Amino acid sequence: MSVFTKEISIRWSDLDPNFHLRHSAYYDFGAQHRIEILDSQGLTLRVMQKEHFGPVLFREECIFRKEIHLGNRITISTKIGKMKPDASRWTIVHELKNEKEGLCAVISVEGAWLDTKLRKLANPVPEIVQKVMNTFPKADDFIML
Repeated sequence: MSVFTKEISIRWSDLDPNFHLRHSAYYDFGAQHRIEILDSQGLTLRVMQKEHFGPVLFREECIFRKEIHLGNRITISTKIGKMKPDASRWTIVHELKNEKEGLCAVISVEGAWLDTKLRKLANPVPEIVQKVMNTFPKADDFIML
């Protein structure tokens, strides 16, 4: 897979008192897009629940470039920026762009996989995680950790 992009719909509830996209909505869009990618590749929430693991974030950062307003046509694209060979740790990068291909924001998240029974990092990560994460789109400056 070379790219995973979709158009997002800005809702009234996503706005703040300044009538632009509230800062926390960016993070919500990124989280939803990550789950949609995993789901489309067979790593569904049901699989994670059955196998007792899930993603956990250590850091989440957004760099805001341009305002997003109600009615703007915005696309979000998602790629892996960094990953360990066994997919146990990773950085995922989201870019939000407007209809003119203008970069509005870049979200970066660093994470791993949590064993939900032990409440510790999954070691080793389930095979399906490695399979799915290795088919994930890679950033141009991708780094194998």
